[in-house]
Amino acid sequence: MGKQVLLIEDEPNIIEAIRFILQREGWAVDTHSDGKTAFSRVNETRPDIVILDVMLPGRSGFDILRDIRADHSLAGLPVLMLTAKGQVKDREMAERIGASRFMAKPFSNTEVLASVRELTES
Repeated sequence: MGKQVLLIEDEPNIIEAIRFILQREGWAVDTHSDGKTAFSRVNETRPDIVILDVMLPGRSGFDILRDIRADHSLAGLPVLMLTAKGQVKDREMAERIGASRFMAKPFSNTEVLASVRELTES
């Protein structure tokens, strides 16, 4: 059975693109788009990896990542952060909070797939 990905993203085109490339490779992809309830979803589903957008309705991906890293049972969960703003300050913030990897949009399908594989192989 493939591993479980929780994709927390609110842009339908990106959701479909990532879901397609990961499902084609055997991953089970669950999606969520509300920042307010995203941490609860992570806690409920206990995925193998989270792909987390920075800009979400209700709550930022940075806040959600802080919650994940503060929860001892989830602290080691790989988190790939996505952002439309590839600014250095966003990358630095993500690294400081504990993102496993940071990727700016637009990204290539190959890049996403390689990152997910690398982050879940350990």
